[in-house]
Amino acid sequence: MDNHGSAGRPAAEPGKGPGWPASAPPLGAGYVPRPEANEALETALAPGSVTALVSEQIGTGPRSWRDTCGKTQLAVAAARSLLRSGTVERVIWLTATSRASVLSGYAEAAQAADWAETGLAGDTDSVASRLLGWLRDTDRPWLVVLDDLTAETALDERLWPAGPAGRVLVTTADSGVLAGRRAQVIPVGPLSRREALNYLVGRLTMDLDQRQGAVDLISDLRHEPLALALAGAVIANSELTCHTYREHFVRRREQAATAAGGSELAAAAIAWELSVEHTDLMSPGPAQPVLVLAALLDGNGIPGAVFATGAAREYCTDGDGGHTIRDGLALLESAGLLLVGQEPDAPVIRMSWPVSAAVRAAMPEAMLRGAAAAAANAVLEAWSAQSAEEGLARSLRSCADSLRQAAGPLLWQGGCHPVLLRAGRSLDDAGLTGPASAYWEELAAVSIRSLGRDHPATTGIHERLARAYLAAGQAGKAIALLQAVRRGRAERLGPDHPGTLELTRGLGQALVSAGRFDEAVAVLTKAAESWERSHDPGGVGGLSVREDLAAAHRSAGEHAPAIALYRAALAERERLQGPRHADTMAVRQKLAEAYLANGQAKQAISQYERVVSDRERVLGADHLLTIAARGALGAAYHSAGRMAAAVRLAEQTRTEYAKALGAGHRDTLAACVNLAHSYYGVGRITDAARLLQETVQRCELSLPAYDPLTVAARGSLANISGAGG
Repeated sequence: MDNHGSAGRPAAEPGKGPGWPASAPPLGAGYVPRPEANEALETALAPGSVTALVSEQIGTGPRSWRDTCGKTQLAVAAARSLLRSGTVERVIWLTATSRASVLSGYAEAAQAADWAETGLAGDTDSVASRLLGWLRDTDRPWLVVLDDLTAETALDERLWPAGPAGRVLVTTADSGVLAGRRAQVIPVGPLSRREALNYLVGRLTMDLDQRQGAVDLISDLRHEPLALALAGAVIANSELTCHTYREHFVRRREQAATAAGGSELAAAAIAWELSVEHTDLMSPGPAQPVLVLAALLDGNGIPGAVFATGAAREYCTDGDGGHTIRDGLALLESAGLLLVGQEPDAPVIRMSWPVSAAVRAAMPEAMLRGAAAAAANAVLEAWSAQSAEEGLARSLRSCADSLRQAAGPLLWQGGCHPVLLRAGRSLDDAGLTGPASAYWEELAAVSIRSLGRDHPATTGIHERLARAYLAAGQAGKAIALLQAVRRGRAERLGPDHPGTLELTRGLGQALVSAGRFDEAVAVLTKAAESWERSHDPGGVGGLSVREDLAAAHRSAGEHAPAIALYRAALAERERLQGPRHADTMAVRQKLAEAYLANGQAKQAISQYERVVSDRERVLGADHLLTIAARGALGAAYHSAGRMAAAVRLAEQTRTEYAKALGAGHRDTLAACVNLAHSYYGVGRITDAARLLQETVQRCELSLPAYDPLTVAARGSLANISGAGG
């Protein structure tokens, strides 16, 4: 019944299955329909609409106990009903507390490839963009739920779901997040008297005597959903009746009012204290440390793997095997303080944010210090022990973010806790370029304040920030930062230190990205000379520097030195690593590209054919790198005038990319453009124009506005249409 369904064992899950997202919370135990709200929702959720469930009672401060009026539970019930009735085919559930979580949620939804042919490869921004384009264009009915949308999430038009076949449902405690949007707002307040009574008596079915005093109790609880959920859980799992629970509640309410100078607290604020007391009375085991640990993490979904770590066991249990974390979780669930998912392999623990906030506020400083360290170690251990599956990574990122907000400076005692770095790397790995840049910027600022600008941790964070800037297309920022960090490291460690040279390589790569080719060549030439002077000149590290220099020469249009460097590097790679090592094949392809750029098509074809052969043998014919090499070979055939082979490979490449990545993926679209050029080259102008027309339409649906590939496809279409006319 509470805002996150974290009170007692959830109801049955008929909504699970095709079309239902794993990230959606379950219905709480004893959920009862709310006729007025349900009817308003049913009417409002029409195709093409935006509907918002907004807290009717707003407390003081950014969030309040009174905000927990059951909005999320109403959204879950509505989404399940729409899916069960066939009104929608797919529900996308997004926890909208941050931009990163929204982008990750879109990427997870895009994995339903049987539903939306959006393609899974590419960074998260690109995948999200393709999915949103598909939603705008499809006639298949869908529902997107933006749960707990906050102003900080800052969803612009690019990330807002829209489409004539879709419905958007928002839950928020702040109606201001809807400013400028046409949305039907449905205020959600306490339960009605009948709804509250139905809920409470529905929870108390094992011992009907426990219902004595139910009417008076729901009145004292102000019909607040979270208060009713907490009270119902405690009564159902004890020998209390509604009457005796009410006596405890009234007494505690009077004490709280006296302490607050006569101010009346929300009913849920009192009920949660009684729930904590219930756990203390039931067992002296690990319930309290488990509660404290959970309160520091993201209550929208804490992976059960966190509580299975050695760090969690060490903090939460007494060490003699008498009590387990599972015991503590079960006891807290019986008191309505959290919910343990029923997934056997990877249960998810959920906790209502007001309960989390109350536990945090009640922690003494010494307890917070110990709990923060344990939580950070547990999240890091769970990250290290699990695979890189994005759904788990997203939950762990959210847990790390909640911990960062709750613990603050405690994660910087003696240095930067590794979990903060792991969270940033996870954003990088997920292709969340915008959120990653913002994260590393914030982490760098905190590191400077906490540790100093010259601390090794600060330097390492600045390096990560520079890489994030590059990934986000902000080469200018990356260059300025790398120059400053490199200068400081050279002063401390010397210009020839491996760490300094690694930064020099990064600076050269950033200069290439920014189009400052002459500077890049100069910087990388010095790096190569330094490596030759100070390190093993025949080692792999020196080869990498020379290959970067070759790439800079090629970008500058200086093909002859690029070819010479690539040929020498290829010979060394073959000697050190073998002809079919991944690095050797990569250098061979770069040499082929340099030959082709220099007009030496025959030499390029020879190298490309070897790359295709080697990759087919090592990686397989349908590997993405093999497909890419095959497409490049086709382009080389085209340059050499071998058009029959060029068309054949261009068609094969387009087909294989579409099969592997989806019709809307950038690589597939680029292959379509290349195929159109091949068609044009053999006089098939009508086929070329038709393919380009289809490609432009797909680019407009799948790629951001004014994407270079879209612009290029439009230009090619205009040129071919003019030629055909």
